[in-house]
Amino acid sequence: MLPIRYSAPVFAALCAALAAALAVSSPEPKFLAGVSEVDISPPKFPVRVNGMFTERTANKMIDPLHAKALALDDGETRLVFCVVDTCMMPRDLIDKAKAEASKTTGVPVERMLVSATHTHSAPAAMGCLGARMDPDYAAWLPGKVAEAITAAVKNLQPAKVGWAAADDWTRTFNRRWIRRPDRMLNDPFGVPNVRAHMHPGYESPDAVGPSGPVDPQLSLLAVQSADGKPLGLLANYSMHYYGSDLLSADYFGKFAGHVAAELGAPAGFVGMMSQGTSGDLYCMDYGGPKKPDIGYDAYGKEMAQSAAAAWRGIEWKDTVPLKMAQRTLALDFRQADEKRLARAREVDAATGDRLPQTMEEIYAKEAIILHEKPRTELVLQAARVGDLGFTALPNEVYALTGLKLKA
Repeated sequence: MLPIRYSAPVFAALCAALAAALAVSSPEPKFLAGVSEVDISPPKFPVRVNGMFTERTANKMIDPLHAKALALDDGETRLVFCVVDTCMMPRDLIDKAKAEASKTTGVPVERMLVSATHTHSAPAAMGCLGARMDPDYAAWLPGKVAEAITAAVKNLQPAKVGWAAADDWTRTFNRRWIRRPDRMLNDPFGVPNVRAHMHPGYESPDAVGPSGPVDPQLSLLAVQSADGKPLGLLANYSMHYYGSDLLSADYFGKFAGHVAAELGAPAGFVGMMSQGTSGDLYCMDYGGPKKPDIGYDAYGKEMAQSAAAAWRGIEWKDTVPLKMAQRTLALDFRQADEKRLARAREVDAATGDRLPQTMEEIYAKEAIILHEKPRTELVLQAARVGDLGFTALPNEVYALTGLKLKA
């Protein structure tokens, strides 16, 4: 092959033409993010409330409840995270919301992750222990969750993304303690076999120590607009709930307002706090003396200050790869033996049609439910945002499981 000689101006022109052609055929990747929040405060009262052993009723709002969503798009994959201010939701409710949102947005249901904050001060979207589902609220909620997901996708805009994590050992502790063998408690059926016990009391002489570890990590997924203004924040922390009057988003809602203020965020910013693996974690440190109750607003503000400090150290990226996977896992429920099941049926028959009020009555119903439905199927999800990983599974997962998943 003979060499070809070009004058410098012609060579420069050819380089420019080649660069222009490449720019057309291989556009610069654009990362998009969109956020939304939809008010899910009940449209009518009274409403049933779960979250405790027995059913409660609410007639007013203390602070609003929301469904909040974050949509992300890397040019190839689009996915949505949605966090709902409720104690828990059944799978069929979530599936209904996802299906409705998928029809509107085109996002596959397998690319949507919907979770509950686990506030104990929200209408009962499902039955739990001695509390019944509120049927009107549970029928109304899926449409509002779908509305939040749809709005986040509609609001997609050029954005930057980043993440951060910081350990916070001062606001979550293991609430499940091992009792001394000579100080065991009776189970709900009167059998003295309880060695692990929730809420043992402060510095209790009957307990020897927590039954498991703590996950102290405050994790952040953050997005900002293309011009560098805060757009949205999805935080995660393993602390069960703080406690609030009815109805309330608890510290999860207060965190959102305070973090927006801490960041000086513009209107339209959406902050959300999702529930970590806190089935055995709570804000009370039973290993020391009781501390003053600061309230859920102050607790949310402290968490927001920690999150804002971590936000300021984020290295922002113009684009990152997105991935999401979903699998189902079939599991058997642990069953009561024949003696316990017989006792449960006896107690349940005596309870009749009234709501259960005692621990024995509640656990009798639970034993019968598990006997009648011995097997279940869990939905497990995993997502990737750049080097940040998410996992999701139902419900009140212990910290040890979360630590193993992170490892």
